[in-house]
Amino acid sequence: MAQDNFSGMDMPPQLKSLSKNIRFIILGVLVFIVIFASFFTVNPEEVGIVTRFGEFTRTAQPGLNFKAPFIEEVRYVPVERQLKHEFGYRTTSANVRSSYQKAGYTDESLMLTGDLNLADVEWVVQYRVSDPYNFLFKIRNPEQTLRDISESAMRQIVGDRTVNEVLTVGRAEVTLEAQQLIQEICDEYEAGLQIEQIVLQDINPPDPVKPSFNAVNEAQQQKETLINQAKSEYNKVIPKARGQAQETIQKAEGYSIDRINRAEGEASRFNQLYREYVKAPEVTKRRIYLETLEDIIPKMGNKIVTDQNGNSVLPLLQMQMDGVKANNSNTNAQGN
Repeated sequence: MAQDNFSGMDMPPQLKSLSKNIRFIILGVLVFIVIFASFFTVNPEEVGIVTRFGEFTRTAQPGLNFKAPFIEEVRYVPVERQLKHEFGYRTTSANVRSSYQKAGYTDESLMLTGDLNLADVEWVVQYRVSDPYNFLFKIRNPEQTLRDISESAMRQIVGDRTVNEVLTVGRAEVTLEAQQLIQEICDEYEAGLQIEQIVLQDINPPDPVKPSFNAVNEAQQQKETLINQAKSEYNKVIPKARGQAQETIQKAEGYSIDRINRAEGEASRFNQLYREYVKAPEVTKRRIYLETLEDIIPKMGNKIVTDQNGNSVLPLLQMQMDGVKANNSNTNAQGN
Protein backbone atom coordinates (compact mmCIF):
# COMPACT_ATOMS: atom_id res chain seq x y z
CA MET A 1 0.00 0.00 0.00
CA ALA A 2 2.89 2.32 0.98
CA GLN A 3 4.90 1.33 -2.06
CA ASP A 4 1.97 2.04 -4.33
CA ASN A 5 1.57 5.46 -2.76
CA PHE A 6 5.32 6.20 -3.10
CA SER A 7 5.45 5.08 -6.71
CA GLY A 8 2.42 7.10 -7.44
CA MET A 9 4.04 10.28 -6.17
CA ASP A 10 5.19 12.73 -8.78
CA MET A 11 9.06 13.34 -8.83
CA PRO A 12 10.63 16.64 -9.95
CA PRO A 13 12.01 16.64 -13.49
CA GLN A 14 15.59 17.41 -12.31
CA LEU A 15 15.57 14.45 -9.98
CA LYS A 16 14.18 12.20 -12.69
CA SER A 17 17.00 13.36 -15.06
CA LEU A 18 19.66 12.83 -12.40
CA SER A 19 18.36 9.35 -11.60
CA LYS A 20 18.52 8.42 -15.28
CA ASN A 21 22.16 9.75 -15.70
CA ILE A 22 23.59 8.59 -12.38
CA ARG A 23 25.16 5.53 -13.89
CA PHE A 24 26.92 7.60 -16.54
CA ILE A 25 28.23 9.99 -13.92
CA ILE A 26 29.62 7.14 -11.82
CA LEU A 27 31.15 5.57 -14.90
CA GLY A 28 32.79 8.87 -15.86
CA VAL A 29 34.26 9.31 -12.40
CA LEU A 30 35.65 5.79 -12.50
CA VAL A 31 37.16 6.39 -15.93
CA PHE A 32 38.79 9.60 -14.68
CA ILE A 33 40.21 7.84 -11.64
CA VAL A 34 41.57 5.04 -13.83
CA ILE A 35 43.19 7.51 -16.23
CA PHE A 36 44.61 9.56 -13.37
CA ALA A 37 46.04 6.43 -11.77
CA SER A 38 47.48 5.18 -15.06
CA PHE A 39 49.94 8.02 -15.73
CA PHE A 40 52.76 9.37 -13.60
CA THR A 41 55.60 11.85 -14.06
CA VAL A 42 59.25 11.22 -13.25
CA ASN A 43 61.41 14.28 -12.48
CA PRO A 44 64.65 14.89 -14.43
CA GLU A 45 66.89 13.90 -11.50
CA GLU A 46 65.01 10.69 -10.79
CA VAL A 47 64.03 7.33 -12.23
CA GLY A 48 60.87 5.42 -11.45
CA ILE A 49 61.00 1.81 -10.31
CA VAL A 50 57.72 0.12 -11.33
CA THR A 51 56.62 -2.91 -9.33
CA ARG A 52 53.61 -5.19 -9.91
CA PHE A 53 52.36 -6.72 -6.70
CA GLY A 54 55.72 -5.88 -5.16
CA GLU A 55 57.81 -7.48 -7.92
CA PHE A 56 60.15 -5.35 -10.05
CA THR A 57 58.98 -5.02 -13.65
CA ARG A 58 60.76 -2.10 -15.29
CA THR A 59 62.50 1.25 -14.86
CA ALA A 60 60.72 4.46 -15.91
CA GLN A 61 62.82 7.25 -17.31
CA PRO A 62 62.19 10.98 -16.63
CA GLY A 63 59.01 12.31 -18.21
CA LEU A 64 55.40 11.13 -18.52
CA ASN A 65 54.98 7.36 -18.13
CA PHE A 66 52.14 4.81 -18.04
CA LYS A 67 51.43 2.07 -15.52
CA ALA A 68 48.65 -0.38 -14.94
CA PRO A 69 46.32 1.21 -12.42
CA PHE A 70 45.80 -0.33 -9.00
CA ILE A 71 48.15 -3.26 -9.67
CA GLU A 72 51.42 -1.42 -10.31
CA GLU A 73 53.23 0.98 -8.00
CA VAL A 74 56.04 3.45 -8.64
CA ARG A 75 58.94 4.27 -6.33
CA TYR A 76 61.07 7.29 -7.20
CA VAL A 77 64.85 7.11 -6.78
CA PRO A 78 67.07 10.24 -7.15
CA VAL A 79 69.95 8.98 -9.31
CA GLU A 80 71.35 12.34 -10.48
CA ARG A 81 71.20 14.09 -7.13
CA GLN A 82 74.16 14.08 -4.77
CA LEU A 83 73.12 12.98 -1.31
CA LYS A 84 75.02 13.20 1.94
CA HIS A 85 75.20 11.84 5.47
CA GLU A 86 76.60 13.95 8.31
CA PHE A 87 78.42 12.41 11.24
CA GLY A 88 79.04 14.13 14.55
CA TYR A 89 76.68 17.02 13.82
CA ARG A 90 73.56 17.94 11.88
CA THR A 91 72.76 20.94 9.71
CA THR A 92 69.69 22.64 11.14
CA SER A 93 69.39 25.36 8.48
CA ALA A 94 71.30 25.66 5.22
CA ASN A 95 71.37 29.33 4.27
CA VAL A 96 74.03 31.95 3.66
CA ARG A 97 74.95 31.43 7.29
CA SER A 98 74.21 27.81 8.01
CA SER A 99 73.60 26.66 11.55
CA TYR A 100 74.63 23.32 12.97
CA GLN A 101 73.79 21.23 15.98
CA LYS A 102 76.34 18.99 17.67
CA ALA A 103 74.58 18.11 20.88
CA GLY A 104 73.46 14.51 20.96
CA TYR A 105 75.76 13.30 18.16
CA THR A 106 79.10 12.95 19.94
CA ASP A 107 78.73 9.16 20.02
CA GLU A 108 79.16 9.13 16.24
CA SER A 109 82.31 11.24 16.17
CA LEU A 110 84.23 10.25 19.33
CA MET A 111 86.88 7.70 18.30
CA LEU A 112 89.90 5.94 19.76
CA THR A 113 93.17 6.43 17.85
CA GLY A 114 96.01 3.97 17.48
CA ASP A 115 98.04 5.54 20.33
CA LEU A 116 95.07 5.17 22.72
CA ASN A 117 94.01 8.81 22.51
CA LEU A 118 90.54 10.18 21.79
CA ALA A 119 89.66 12.33 18.81
CA ASP A 120 86.39 14.02 17.92
CA VAL A 121 86.06 13.44 14.17
CA GLU A 122 83.28 15.13 12.19
CA TRP A 123 82.87 14.13 8.56
CA VAL A 124 80.44 14.02 5.65
CA VAL A 125 79.81 11.19 3.20
CA GLN A 126 78.67 12.45 -0.20
CA TYR A 127 77.16 9.78 -2.45
CA ARG A 128 74.63 9.09 -5.17
CA VAL A 129 72.51 6.13 -6.24
CA SER A 130 74.21 4.31 -9.10
CA ASP A 131 71.90 1.27 -9.34
CA PRO A 132 68.25 1.94 -8.36
CA TYR A 133 67.31 -1.75 -8.43
CA ASN A 134 70.05 -2.79 -6.00
CA PHE A 135 69.35 0.28 -3.88
CA LEU A 136 65.72 -0.72 -3.37
CA PHE A 137 65.78 -4.52 -3.39
CA LYS A 138 69.21 -5.77 -2.31
CA ILE A 139 69.31 -4.13 1.13
CA ARG A 140 66.40 -3.64 3.49
CA ASN A 141 67.44 -0.14 4.69
CA PRO A 142 70.22 1.23 2.44
CA GLU A 143 70.41 4.66 4.10
CA GLN A 144 70.98 3.27 7.58
CA THR A 145 73.27 0.60 6.21
CA LEU A 146 75.44 3.27 4.59
CA ARG A 147 75.63 5.15 7.89
CA ASP A 148 76.72 2.02 9.71
CA ILE A 149 79.31 1.20 7.04
CA SER A 150 80.71 4.73 7.08
CA GLU A 151 81.03 4.89 10.84
CA SER A 152 82.66 1.46 11.04
CA ALA A 153 85.15 2.26 8.26
CA MET A 154 86.11 5.61 9.76
CA ARG A 155 86.67 4.08 13.19
CA GLN A 156 88.88 1.40 11.66
CA ILE A 157 91.02 3.90 9.74
CA VAL A 158 91.36 6.34 12.64
CA GLY A 159 92.23 3.45 14.94
CA ASP A 160 95.25 2.62 12.77
CA ARG A 161 96.81 6.08 13.20
CA THR A 162 98.10 8.29 15.97
CA VAL A 163 96.14 11.29 17.12
CA ASN A 164 98.72 13.67 15.63
CA GLU A 165 98.40 12.04 12.22
CA VAL A 166 94.64 12.29 12.32
CA LEU A 167 94.68 15.92 13.43
CA THR A 168 97.44 17.19 11.13
CA VAL A 169 99.31 15.49 8.31
CA GLY A 170 97.16 12.37 7.89
CA ARG A 171 93.83 14.00 7.03
CA ALA A 172 94.17 13.47 3.28
CA GLU A 173 95.13 9.81 3.70
CA VAL A 174 92.22 9.23 6.10
CA THR A 175 89.68 10.62 3.63
CA LEU A 176 91.12 8.65 0.71
CA GLU A 177 91.25 5.33 2.56
CA ALA A 178 87.79 5.87 4.05
CA GLN A 179 86.29 6.46 0.61
CA GLN A 180 87.94 3.35 -0.81
CA LEU A 181 86.92 1.14 2.12
CA ILE A 182 83.30 2.35 2.17
CA GLN A 183 83.01 1.84 -1.58
CA GLU A 184 84.41 -1.69 -1.34
CA ILE A 185 81.89 -2.65 1.34
CA CYS A 186 78.99 -1.10 -0.59
CA ASP A 187 80.00 -3.02 -3.70
CA GLU A 188 80.23 -6.22 -1.68
CA TYR A 189 76.74 -5.65 -0.29
CA GLU A 190 75.43 -4.68 -3.76
CA ALA A 191 74.00 -1.52 -2.26
CA GLY A 192 73.83 0.33 -5.58
CA LEU A 193 75.67 3.35 -4.14
CA GLN A 194 78.58 5.35 -5.51
CA ILE A 195 80.68 7.21 -2.91
CA GLU A 196 81.58 10.56 -4.42
CA GLN A 197 83.63 12.13 -1.64
CA ILE A 198 84.52 11.98 2.04
CA VAL A 199 84.95 15.40 3.66
CA LEU A 200 86.54 15.77 7.09
CA GLN A 201 84.83 18.81 8.56
CA ASP A 202 86.54 19.20 11.91
CA ILE A 203 88.88 17.07 13.99
CA ASN A 204 89.53 18.09 17.57
CA PRO A 205 90.50 16.47 20.82
CA PRO A 206 87.69 15.99 23.33
CA ASP A 207 86.66 19.10 25.25
CA PRO A 208 88.19 18.04 28.62
CA VAL A 209 91.71 17.79 27.14
CA LYS A 210 91.58 20.67 24.67
CA PRO A 211 93.65 23.12 26.80
CA SER A 212 96.48 20.61 27.27
CA PHE A 213 96.39 19.61 23.64
CA ASN A 214 96.51 23.25 22.50
CA ALA A 215 99.50 23.85 24.77
CA VAL A 216 101.32 20.91 23.19
CA ASN A 217 100.50 22.22 19.71
CA GLU A 218 101.82 25.67 20.60
CA ALA A 219 105.05 24.11 21.86
CA GLN A 220 105.40 22.11 18.64
CA GLN A 221 104.75 25.22 16.57
CA GLN A 222 107.40 27.13 18.51
CA LYS A 223 109.79 24.24 17.93
CA GLU A 224 109.09 24.35 14.19
CA THR A 225 109.55 28.13 14.21
CA LEU A 226 112.95 27.86 15.89
CA ILE A 227 114.00 25.11 13.49
CA ASN A 228 112.98 27.25 10.53
CA GLN A 229 114.88 30.24 11.92
CA ALA A 230 117.98 28.09 12.42
CA LYS A 231 117.69 26.80 8.86
CA SER A 232 117.32 30.37 7.64
CA GLU A 233 120.51 31.43 9.42
CA TYR A 234 122.23 28.31 8.12
CA ASN A 235 121.21 29.19 4.57
CA LYS A 236 122.59 32.69 5.04
CA VAL A 237 125.96 31.77 6.61
CA ILE A 238 126.93 28.48 4.99
CA PRO A 239 126.55 29.54 1.32
CA LYS A 240 128.51 32.72 2.08
CA ALA A 241 131.30 30.75 3.75
CA ARG A 242 131.34 28.29 0.85
CA GLY A 243 131.60 31.19 -1.57
CA GLN A 244 134.48 32.73 0.35
CA ALA A 245 136.24 29.38 0.49
CA GLN A 246 135.76 28.92 -3.23
CA GLU A 247 137.07 32.44 -3.84
CA THR A 248 140.18 31.73 -1.73
CA ILE A 249 140.78 28.47 -3.57
CA GLN A 250 140.46 30.21 -6.93
CA LYS A 251 142.86 32.96 -5.83
CA ALA A 252 145.36 30.34 -4.67
CA GLU A 253 145.01 28.48 -7.95
CA GLY A 254 145.50 31.73 -9.86
CA TYR A 255 148.58 32.60 -7.79
CA SER A 256 149.94 29.10 -8.36
CA ILE A 257 149.41 29.39 -12.10
CA ASP A 258 151.04 32.84 -12.12
CA ARG A 259 154.11 31.63 -10.21
CA ILE A 260 154.43 28.60 -12.45
CA ASN A 261 154.14 30.72 -15.59
CA ARG A 262 156.67 33.22 -14.25
CA ALA A 263 159.09 30.43 -13.33
CA GLU A 264 158.68 28.84 -16.73
CA GLY A 265 159.22 32.25 -18.38
CA GLU A 266 162.36 32.95 -16.37
CA ALA A 267 163.67 29.48 -17.10
CA SER A 268 162.95 30.01 -20.80
CA ARG A 269 164.67 33.42 -20.67
CA PHE A 270 167.69 31.89 -18.94
CA ASN A 271 167.89 29.13 -21.52
CA GLN A 272 167.72 31.67 -24.33
CA LEU A 273 170.50 33.75 -22.70
CA TYR A 274 172.56 30.66 -22.25
CA ARG A 275 172.20 29.71 -25.89
CA GLU A 276 173.26 33.23 -26.91
CA TYR A 277 176.12 33.10 -24.45
CA VAL A 278 177.36 29.85 -25.91
CA LYS A 279 177.37 31.41 -29.38
CA ALA A 280 179.26 34.60 -28.36
CA PRO A 281 180.41 34.52 -24.72
CA GLU A 282 182.24 37.88 -24.62
CA VAL A 283 179.53 39.87 -26.35
CA THR A 284 176.78 38.31 -24.29
CA LYS A 285 178.71 38.86 -21.08
CA ARG A 286 179.22 42.54 -21.86
CA ARG A 287 175.60 43.01 -22.87
CA ILE A 288 174.38 41.40 -19.65
CA TYR A 289 176.80 43.58 -17.68
CA LEU A 290 175.58 46.75 -19.34
CA GLU A 291 171.91 45.85 -18.92
CA THR A 292 172.52 45.12 -15.26
CA LEU A 293 174.21 48.47 -14.71
CA GLU A 294 171.40 50.14 -16.58
CA ASP A 295 168.99 48.78 -13.99
CA ILE A 296 171.19 49.47 -10.94
CA ILE A 297 172.73 52.92 -11.57
CA PRO A 298 169.37 54.85 -11.73
CA LYS A 299 168.59 53.51 -8.28
CA MET A 300 171.86 54.87 -6.81
CA GLY A 301 172.25 58.29 -5.23
CA ASN A 302 175.56 60.07 -5.83
CA LYS A 303 177.89 58.66 -8.52
CA ILE A 304 181.72 58.86 -8.37
CA VAL A 305 183.83 57.91 -11.36
CA THR A 306 187.52 57.10 -10.82
CA ASP A 307 190.30 55.84 -12.95
CA GLN A 308 191.80 52.46 -12.62
CA ASN A 309 194.12 53.45 -9.81
CA GLY A 310 191.66 55.68 -8.02
CA ASN A 311 193.67 58.85 -8.41
CA SER A 312 191.27 61.04 -10.38
CA VAL A 313 187.95 61.43 -8.67
CA LEU A 314 185.14 62.95 -10.62
CA PRO A 315 181.81 63.36 -8.66
CA LEU A 316 178.78 63.29 -10.88
CA LEU A 317 175.53 64.60 -9.35
CA GLN A 318 172.09 64.66 -10.89
CA MET A 319 173.22 63.06 -14.09
CA GLN A 320 170.71 62.10 -16.74
CA MET A 321 170.39 58.56 -17.90
CA ASP A 322 172.09 59.20 -21.23
CA GLY A 323 175.10 60.75 -19.47
CA VAL A 324 175.35 57.79 -17.14
CA LYS A 325 175.39 55.39 -20.05
CA ALA A 326 178.11 57.40 -21.79
CA ASN A 327 180.28 57.62 -18.65
CA ASN A 328 179.84 53.93 -18.04
CA SER A 329 180.99 53.19 -21.57
CA ASN A 330 184.04 55.43 -21.16
CA THR A 331 184.88 53.90 -17.78
CA ASN A 332 184.65 50.40 -19.14
CA ALA A 333 186.83 51.37 -22.06
CA GLN A 334 189.45 52.86 -19.77
CA GLY A 335 189.37 49.87 -17.50
CA ASN A 336 189.98 47.55 -20.35
